[in-house]
Amino acid sequence: MLVPVPVLVVAAALIGADGRVCLQRRPDEKAHGGLWEFPGGKVEPGESPEGALARELAEELGIALDLGSLEPCGFAADGGLVILLYACRAWSGEAAALEGGAIGWFAPDALSAQPMPPLDYPLASQVCRLLSQGHI
Repeated sequence: MLVPVPVLVVAAALIGADGRVCLQRRPDEKAHGGLWEFPGGKVEPGESPEGALARELAEELGIALDLGSLEPCGFAADGGLVILLYACRAWSGEAAALEGGAIGWFAPDALSAQPMPPLDYPLASQVCRLLSQGHI
């Protein structure tokens, strides 16, 4: 029996100086269109998760990540999809929605109240817990 290889996706919990967390609204024409998610995307063959995250955020938000500031903080999986979440407090540039949709900055306790794709809810809970404990 052939076992499918899971798709590896990376995402970032960008944490601003005021403690709010960045979410990105998916463009309406894409799967889960109109829902809020942690920005990121698929890891391409030959890429490290951190390198993929830097590439994705440059493409989607126009920012450059400080890879040394990335801190693994959670994951979510369902069937053939695995999302690795990294917290990040240091980047250069001002985040903007370059691929349609929008971005928003939310207080940690408001993250899970946003309409999200199913796997983003456990990620939001993990971020809230780690922030409340002072771990990220």
